[in-house]
Amino acid sequence: MFDRPAGERPVLVLDFGSQYVQLIARRARERRAFARIVRHDITVDRVRDLDPIALILSGGPASVYESAAPRCDPALFDLGVPILGICYGMQLVCEALGSKGGVRPGIEREFGRSECRVLDPAEPIFQGVPAQSTVWMSHGDQVQDVGDAFIPLASTATCPVAAVRHRSRPIYGLQFHPEVKHTRYGDQILGNFLDRVCQGSGTWTIDRFIDRALAEIEAKVGADERVVCGLSGGVDSAVTAALLAKAIGPRVVCVFVDNGLLRAGERATVVETFGGHSQAELRVVDAADRFLGALEGIVDPQQKRVAIGHKFIDIFKDEAKSIPGAKYLAQGTLYPDVIESGAEVDGPAATIKHHHNVGGLPAELGFELIEPLRDLFKDEVRKLGLELGLPEHLIWRHPFPGPGLAVRCLGEVTEQRLDVLRQADAIFLDEIAAAGLARSVAQAFAVLLPIQSVGVMGDGRTYENVIALRSVDTDDFMTADWSRLSHDVLARASTRIINSVKGVNRVVYDVTSKPPGTIEWE
Repeated sequence: MFDRPAGERPVLVLDFGSQYVQLIARRARERRAFARIVRHDITVDRVRDLDPIALILSGGPASVYESAAPRCDPALFDLGVPILGICYGMQLVCEALGSKGGVRPGIEREFGRSECRVLDPAEPIFQGVPAQSTVWMSHGDQVQDVGDAFIPLASTATCPVAAVRHRSRPIYGLQFHPEVKHTRYGDQILGNFLDRVCQGSGTWTIDRFIDRALAEIEAKVGADERVVCGLSGGVDSAVTAALLAKAIGPRVVCVFVDNGLLRAGERATVVETFGGHSQAELRVVDAADRFLGALEGIVDPQQKRVAIGHKFIDIFKDEAKSIPGAKYLAQGTLYPDVIESGAEVDGPAATIKHHHNVGGLPAELGFELIEPLRDLFKDEVRKLGLELGLPEHLIWRHPFPGPGLAVRCLGEVTEQRLDVLRQADAIFLDEIAAAGLARSVAQAFAVLLPIQSVGVMGDGRTYENVIALRSVDTDDFMTADWSRLSHDVLARASTRIINSVKGVNRVVYDVTSKPPGTIEWE
């Protein structure tokens, strides 16, 4: 729905395949810069149109000396726009503007924490950074010859050129990752680049976003037109509904679809929260049979998401027939949804996964889409919700995927398997809450695996289902670490699930971080 905010010059993050690319954009947002992720081969003419205050070249898995290595338009270096190259991005600018062949495999690979020594603390990008501090490295190649064009600014024990500055252009490079929290002064370094090198105005705030979003919604939706808002009970759709209600009041009709893929008690929670606390009308549609029918026989997770997306749209179309003036469909689509689905006009084309409300939408909607949160990350949505007056218990609910339990029920989705998963999930969340961890862990849930295992219960052999428990700690949901839950919490959850949920004889705990895994299993 929204283009670039009026008067808001962006920071463009060119994606060369980095696992941290969303994190780079998020860190820039924290410095009140409007960061956007774009494809690495974006044209110089398009960059001129977007008029950025800076370009940040991300890391990536390739080597710049390979013939097929991704490269950016070399004309970007002549724009006079400040550029920061990170990891592969630094190697790319040094290879393009320094000495050819200056990037080679390092004698030793460098992964993880490293001590970095700043050679000149007076450099603007290192203002306020100690002469020695911890940084996060993740590279096999390194710049070994900067030529005459660049000045080395920092080093580590195994990387003699850990940071550079071009002698005559506003171009910097960092071999380490300032966007990762493990880099002790990473926020300071990024802030120095944006504030001191780029002289950014720092105008990207939630308050400004609210004012702009309300004005654009009011201008778009005519006096005789109405908006159908898909409400799932999660924070994204709840904030979308609250924003629309604030802008156009009763012209919003919230449709909550009970698709049979919900957590235990989800429907009652949504009705109680929105029933009498919003200007918007709330309609509840019973559609469990329709969704389960659409999912029958499907085991591929992408096909599940597409089938669910199509079914949601069918239901919204049917419901809209009884809503005079229904012209728009509002969704709680977030910026990471758009990026991961490859649906951003200037963004990376690679699809990490289809989101049911992005990649899964049919070509002929029958509605015009309104997606007011399309520019926001999850933590920004929570801030927005609090500003709009939504209750904290709703804002801080653990995220729940749009396709619901369908993508936590690995393999075929049936009513019986969903019942098993729903019971196990409720027990795990109850134990998390009882231990006082509901706010300290970012997301916790159960997954029903498409396998069975041998067990012994009541002196008899069993061959039953396996439940995996997943709990992660994260600030932004772009990277995450598995929660170090106490053995007592896990033991209580496991015992209760096996004793209470018929058909389960084994419980396992997922200790995979993101990356390399994703938070959800499908």
